[in-house]
Amino acid sequence: MTIAEPTVETAGRDRILDEAASLFLKQGYEAASVRRIAEAVGMQAASIYHHFNSKEDLLAVILHRGLEVMTVAFDDASTATLGAPGRERLAAHVRAHLAALYENGPYTATHVTTFRTAPESVRTTIVPQRDAYEALWTTLLNDLVTSGVLTPDTAVGPARLMLLGGMNASVEWFDPQRGSLDDLAHLITRQTLYGLSNPLKD
Repeated sequence: MTIAEPTVETAGRDRILDEAASLFLKQGYEAASVRRIAEAVGMQAASIYHHFNSKEDLLAVILHRGLEVMTVAFDDASTATLGAPGRERLAAHVRAHLAALYENGPYTATHVTTFRTAPESVRTTIVPQRDAYEALWTTLLNDLVTSGVLTPDTAVGPARLMLLGGMNASVEWFDPQRGSLDDLAHLITRQTLYGLSNPLKD
């Protein structure tokens, strides 16, 4: 099977997205102007608009891609742990989400840091995809309650918000160059299952 080489058009568009995602992550959406993005890519600012209608359009594509990475990671973890005990399933999904944040470029991290302050027009386009991803976690946590891995009185909605919020917030303080992502995943999984008061239930 022959894999088609990316066209100049596609390669240029992807390079713009890569640089924009990196700048949005490092500088924030407001500070990262189209001019700065163009300079990073090595083109005129007007050339950006050959590929994207606006800066908002550029951000929307980046956020969509970030969620796509997260969704694929979740689906892969589901396939890999089909029929496995609940604790293993949770651990795999936590590790997959963290991998999506740290091992797939700036797209997912930009989603985490930028979504709340993104223009309303951008958020509106992203919300259905974001809700669909969160629904996957709701289903997983409900399954863990049903199977007895989580206690019957677990409030799944708040539990999901706390779990995803904790993992996403780690982009503000965790440095994968100085710490183990596996250790972080283990800590988050154990805290979700047992809290901080049962260190022996590993």
